[in-house]
Amino acid sequence: MSLASFTMSPNPAIACGVDRVEKIAGDVAHLAGQGAHVLLVADPGLGNLIERVSSLLKAGGGKVELFTDIRSDPLAAQIDAAAERARGTAARIVVALGGGSSLDSAKLAAACAVAKQPASHYQLAQNPLPEKPLPVICLPTTAGTGSEATRVSVYTLDSGEKVWAWGDALRPSLSILDPKLTVGLPPHLTAATGVDALVHAIEATTIRRANVMNDGVCLQAIRLVVRHLPRAVAQGDDLEARQAMQIAACLAGQAIDNSGTGIAHAIGHALGAIGHVHHGRAVGLSLRAALAWNAEVGVERHAAVARAMGVPSEGRATKDVAKDLAPAFDKFLRDVRLKIALSDDGLSAADTERLATTTMAPENKAMRDSNIREITLDDARHFAKVILTAA
Repeated sequence: MSLASFTMSPNPAIACGVDRVEKIAGDVAHLAGQGAHVLLVADPGLGNLIERVSSLLKAGGGKVELFTDIRSDPLAAQIDAAAERARGTAARIVVALGGGSSLDSAKLAAACAVAKQPASHYQLAQNPLPEKPLPVICLPTTAGTGSEATRVSVYTLDSGEKVWAWGDALRPSLSILDPKLTVGLPPHLTAATGVDALVHAIEATTIRRANVMNDGVCLQAIRLVVRHLPRAVAQGDDLEARQAMQIAACLAGQAIDNSGTGIAHAIGHALGAIGHVHHGRAVGLSLRAALAWNAEVGVERHAAVARAMGVPSEGRATKDVAKDLAPAFDKFLRDVRLKIALSDDGLSAADTERLATTTMAPENKAMRDSNIREITLDDARHFAKVILTAA
């Protein structure tokens, strides 16, 4: 191993277990005091689960204020409204319940709540985040984004531009991995969110900022996804598979928090911006288009990913193992029934230039720059055409 320089940041506290959510009132008391007022930021479609968590929180003696005005690819205005609700109700802690959109919104709202600036003020790390945000407890109901383990929030400006905020103030105080919270997720979303976790892990171990300490986290996440996502898709109440996927997603979140993401996320964010394609599916389709190209120059690291995915390697040259990664990844996407074609999303080859130019937009520069290979506009056009014409 050659000499290396890197930094690994601490992870949030993680509590994992079936029915672990039952102890949340004690968690709130520990972080914010007995009877603390709570802002519950939740996905509006969670119905009975919202009622259950609200009841558990109220058992701690504090007032619970519910905020559910959250959409996929949340708006900066929604985050600002959540922050204002926290201020107006004197909330001392924020609990986030849902997928990545709810978790990202809650984390940034908890930071904005202690300051006067709106969410847009913090886009692309243009300004430092407040130093003492409200504490946040994350309750993920999907196993994909890893937001419960990261210092990033992704959101959408009024212009439609998809941006991010980043900093220590966005690190959750506690994340609870309770597999029962993900049981209601339908198969197509289980697949899409699981693919998101897989892409996180693959990119974090193959981009420029990858490091040997983080590699172990990435490769374990890949093994868990490959083994357990097909089961979670096929049998939604398989708690062992659901828990393994929660752990994989959290590990992959830790991985990107310490290394970052690459071209799949640059293109994936662009797909989300122009076609509102679900994030997990978008990054999966994007990596599918770019994986073989990346593997040409990152042979050792892509071969390691291939082995973690189960590609045979004994007695084979490393370059040959790496070449087999892209077909293995494509097969896995199809095995979990991720929809490859985008025709039903209103996108076609006619959108090639729009997708390519959005990929090359400034908000995606950090992800492009992290990629193992430099991407040009012509490269972006090629990948866009592959994605938009795939079947």
